[in-house]
Amino acid sequence: MLSVKSQAYSPEYYKTIGRIMQWRRRYVSERCIFIHHDEMAELLRGLGAVEEDFARLQVVSEHLYADPTLPFRKSRNGRFCIDFDTKSVRRLEFQPFALSTEEDFKRYDSDKVRIFDEIEDELQLNSVLQALMAFKAIMVHGVETEHRPKMDYSGNKWVCTLFNVRTITRPDLLGEPALEGVHTDGVDHTMTTFLGSKNMAPHSAVTLLHDPSETTGISFDQVTPSKIHARAQHRHFLDTLLVTDREYKHSLSPVFPQDSTLESTRDMLVFFTRKPVTDDHISASIDSLKPHRGMPMEVPIFIPESEE
Repeated sequence: MLSVKSQAYSPEYYKTIGRIMQWRRRYVSERCIFIHHDEMAELLRGLGAVEEDFARLQVVSEHLYADPTLPFRKSRNGRFCIDFDTKSVRRLEFQPFALSTEEDFKRYDSDKVRIFDEIEDELQLNSVLQALMAFKAIMVHGVETEHRPKMDYSGNKWVCTLFNVRTITRPDLLGEPALEGVHTDGVDHTMTTFLGSKNMAPHSAVTLLHDPSETTGISFDQVTPSKIHARAQHRHFLDTLLVTDREYKHSLSPVFPQDSTLESTRDMLVFFTRKPVTDDHISASIDSLKPHRGMPMEVPIFIPESEE
């Protein structure tokens, strides 16, 4: 488990916080950042991640189950509350999941309520995962973004839905990390962290960030070049992208195999972070802030002074 209290008198801890705050200033300015694996690993170690948990995190995707709607994907999810009143991140009770066309997500399962298998203790109790949560809490704290409709921005609590996802390509099946094409994730801040891949070609899974005026739902290869804001590609363990989801749309290219006769996989953690929803939102009945009784988890987080 991650322990902020044990780091309280460590100069290295505060040095790490200072480095994270530098990234935060860049995020505030540019509205998206990409942190390479070596830098991210050092930041997570500085936040207290235990060394043996890095190897454990790389194999956690071996225990995923079939996705409820996508044949080329295996997945689990879990809900967490980033609570700036209690200065902690805690696991929330199970709830189904929904994304709507109203939120710039256009796919055949848009507006459907989906039920995912839950992430378990092997992931939520991993200190590297908890450090990633603590990192994101610091990054989003006090950062103003364009508000989404039907969300409650009055409080100090954020809902973070974590997805552990494996995208699979086989000779008979093309894995597409974003089958929906150009989209947003219906949240305020999206963070994606790479866990690993097997037999994946170098040109696979390229992420493009688009101007909000780009057409929702068009495929990766149909976008307008002049509306591309940035390009990123997760290639190494812990490569991490953070973007203000309301202010940019994004798309991804498919997972292509290095050897077309063999299966190819790409494993990710995806952190969707948003404010609690209001009563007229599609997720109003599935947005509980009650803690998870069966798999509780709560870790303290450091809350820096807002610079904005």
